[in-house]
Amino acid sequence: MITVEPAHGRRDLDAFIEFPFQLYRDDPRWVPPLRRERRKFLRDHPFLEFGSVQPFLARRDGRVVGRIAAVDNPRHNDVHGTHDGFFGLFDCVDDHTVAQALFDTVAKWLAPRGLDAVLGPTSFSTNYECGLLVDGFDQPPMVLTAYNPAYYPALIERCGFTTAKDLWAWEVAPGGTPPDRVARLVEAVRRREGFTLRTADFGDYDAETARLKTIYNSAWESNWGFVPMTDREWNHMAAELKPILRPELLVFAEVDGEPVGFALGLPDANEALRVAAGRTNPLALWRMVRALRAVRAGRLIALGVDRAYRDRGIDAALYTELLRTSHELGYRRREGSWVLEDNHTVNNTMRALGARRTKTYRIYRRTL
Repeated sequence: MITVEPAHGRRDLDAFIEFPFQLYRDDPRWVPPLRRERRKFLRDHPFLEFGSVQPFLARRDGRVVGRIAAVDNPRHNDVHGTHDGFFGLFDCVDDHTVAQALFDTVAKWLAPRGLDAVLGPTSFSTNYECGLLVDGFDQPPMVLTAYNPAYYPALIERCGFTTAKDLWAWEVAPGGTPPDRVARLVEAVRRREGFTLRTADFGDYDAETARLKTIYNSAWESNWGFVPMTDREWNHMAAELKPILRPELLVFAEVDGEPVGFALGLPDANEALRVAAGRTNPLALWRMVRALRAVRAGRLIALGVDRAYRDRGIDAALYTELLRTSHELGYRRREGSWVLEDNHTVNNTMRALGARRTKTYRIYRRTL
């Protein structure tokens, strides 16, 4: 018999966090999160100041066999004029009955709130980890990207979900220079547009991340599913990323001294998380710090240009500069992710720069 109940109290929250450690224990590609960080994420994230999240646990004969979180994000619906609910943090044994029970429970939680559809996975919005991996299972996941067993897509689709949007990941071409024709184009763009490129100054970290936020909100405001972060959300993310960010991997494009675009890369901290195995004791933290120094992989996590300066080639210039700096840092495996499937400008730029599409993450939708 399968029961699905809200995860209330410390014991249930611990079981919710621990279940993936059991489910993925024999999967060498899975990256265990830090348990302490997951508790804070579920209890004290700034998203919870305006959004509602309810974790659920599925049990069979007292044993946890699945988990899911129902998410109500009113800011998303205000921005997009929709009545969407969301699910996230989904993990499940390969059993349609368990998955169906989890999704039906989420639907029953969302429907009385006046919502007419459920999308996901998002944890808790597209500003954070989102999407279900549907191809590219042979590749290890990069920092802050999703990973799941290969049976998940069929399991979810059997529960009545269809594709809402695909998100693509690109493997960046080796080396530190773009193809010759792209290099010539970038040089011509620099002369014509009169912009300059610079790497970040982390001696003034707060001011630099504030500049980043301004461009981020302008560049993404018309993107599918995008919701601007609140100040608390942004500051929380900036603080969490500060220990792993490198100034060489944040590149600004400026016109007359004012930032108009940026490219942001992250060292692949997953390589450090693996050695911690979910723990945050002194020995685990020491191992993480040592592993982070040895990282030789990175992810281009965001590239944006202010609306007033789009379609001028500035994005290609930012990308090639990040290509150069990441190569100089010794990164040999680099991924650009994620990009909306219908963002033709960025996807065509990636192709022109010699990148290869390697993964697809999918956002699903089901009416309530």
